[in-house]
Amino acid sequence: MALLKVTFDQKKRVKLAQGLWLMNWLSVLAGIIIFSLGLFLKIELRKRSDVMNNSESHFVPNSLIVMGVLSCVFNSLAGKICYDALDPAKYAKWKPWLKPYLAVCVLFNIALFLVTLCCFLMRGSLESTLAHGLKNGMKYYRDTDTPGRCFMKKTIDMLQIEFKCCGNNGFRDWFEIQWISNRYLDFSSKEVKDRIKSNVDGRYLVDGVPFSCCNPSSPRPCIQYQLTNNSAHYSYDHQTEELNLWVNGCRAALLSYYSSLMNSMGAVTLLVWLFEVTITIGLRYLHTALEGVSNPEDPECESEGWLLEKSVSETWKAFLESLKKLGKSNQVEAEGADAGQAPEAG
Repeated sequence: MALLKVTFDQKKRVKLAQGLWLMNWLSVLAGIIIFSLGLFLKIELRKRSDVMNNSESHFVPNSLIVMGVLSCVFNSLAGKICYDALDPAKYAKWKPWLKPYLAVCVLFNIALFLVTLCCFLMRGSLESTLAHGLKNGMKYYRDTDTPGRCFMKKTIDMLQIEFKCCGNNGFRDWFEIQWISNRYLDFSSKEVKDRIKSNVDGRYLVDGVPFSCCNPSSPRPCIQYQLTNNSAHYSYDHQTEELNLWVNGCRAALLSYYSSLMNSMGAVTLLVWLFEVTITIGLRYLHTALEGVSNPEDPECESEGWLLEKSVSETWKAFLESLKKLGKSNQVEAEGADAGQAPEAG
């Protein structure tokens, strides 16, 4: 028994074809939107690729770009099919290709749904990527004279100013690395020598942060050096005061920005997916309704359209049986090839 059977007359078939034609061209616009979102996300990730550890984060924008292009192609073709469906002579050339086309549409919808899930589930991989990337970027902050790294100081400073953040997890991360270049250290100074000698790795560590960590909204002039020394500043307690610095770490700030961006894109892609599923169901009804026309010379006759020719369980069993037959045929062909090689060996 057919699943979700619907009876169509000529008027209903014409309305269905016209409605699907309009929906397909709207889906072409939706595909352009998905393509644009993927391109925008890729550009945003490229802007900060220097503080990201790997390129795994580009999987989502690349997938959105590909799905946007495929959506434009498939829906343009479907729009043409729906337009030609109103003319029996033009529809005849599409008739043999509709079943394979519908199967491709189902695969496309599955792929689009998986990309939508990736938009919502990418937070974990992005967090680890940012954690390692920012840590390495902060290490190279001082290498303003090293080719390939001379831009890192500007990148980190602009990042901290734009996202109002400081360090990887917080401003104290700057205490653990030497972010001042040796070029600007006076090695004849006793203080500099003592600091370098007191460190096992011979690094010059200070309880200070770059200027880009300063919060301009603070009424107090920025305190960025000797942050843990209460006596170095008037009326100052580093344990209770906000330090005039950005409190949030850049990893959390970037993660929040990209997560909200991808959640919005995931919501848009989910709506497009629902629209694509609706179109695929409509195409299936149009296909079966046109196939069910008993007398092509009488276009006004009624026909039946359905979603599945059999019930869900019967369709699933038929699918499994076809897979078994395919496996057996491959096995027979392999045995035949072995038998053909045996006389040659003799």
